[in-house]
Amino acid sequence: MIAKKKICSQCAEEKVIWKNHEGGKYCQYCWNIIKFKKDPPPPKIQKQIPAKSKKRAKLDEIYSKLRKIYLTDHPMCEASMPGRCQANACDIHHKKGRGKWYLVVSTWMAVCRDCHQWIETHPIEATEMGFRESKITD
Repeated sequence: MIAKKKICSQCAEEKVIWKNHEGGKYCQYCWNIIKFKKDPPPPKIQKQIPAKSKKRAKLDEIYSKLRKIYLTDHPMCEASMPGRCQANACDIHHKKGRGKWYLVVSTWMAVCRDCHQWIETHPIEATEMGFRESKITD
């Protein structure tokens, strides 16, 4: 069977019609051009993951208020390491870490930046000096 040739809506030449689409008749060549010229579907917009959860944001707000009060009540460095200490406390050191003891003021220590860095980089010595406590015991 021989296909009849008709006028292509795109190139206006008499050719075998490949596709009838939206009222137009297209030859194979013109249809491929039309088909691939279409814009690809827009990419799905991914939802931005928040920097912190709502629960953590509330805890941080409480922590900020408690921290301010604690540093006001303890303005001097509690570590007072000779040859290192800057005297004025600006950091809160969490002796048991920040996990479940994040808001437990009894595990806090007001320290200067230099003493705090030393405590964090020398965990064994800091434990011996009483600046760190085991996270296992409650």
